[in-house]
Amino acid sequence: MAWGKRILPALDRFAPELVIVSAGFDAHRRDPLAQLRLETEDFAWISEELLAIAKQHAKGRLVSALEGGYDLDALAASAAAHVRALMKA
Repeated sequence: MAWGKRILPALDRFAPELVIVSAGFDAHRRDPLAQLRLETEDFAWISEELLAIAKQHAKGRLVSALEGGYDLDALAASAAAHVRALMKA
């Protein structure tokens, strides 16, 4: 909810010339450290939304760097969902 109501609208208003993503997947519900309870599909959705903002304001320029995640299965699935979204752009 925070992404849809606060973060993405603020990013859209900021109108970045480059979107840089610290692609950490430790917010996944299966991760032992965080308790944010995101699902793999949430990471795909966030990736698609960030790509849309990059397309609108930054001529599609988006840089993504893998940053974290401690449940290896959740990390693999979430990273794959993120990369699939990037490949569609």
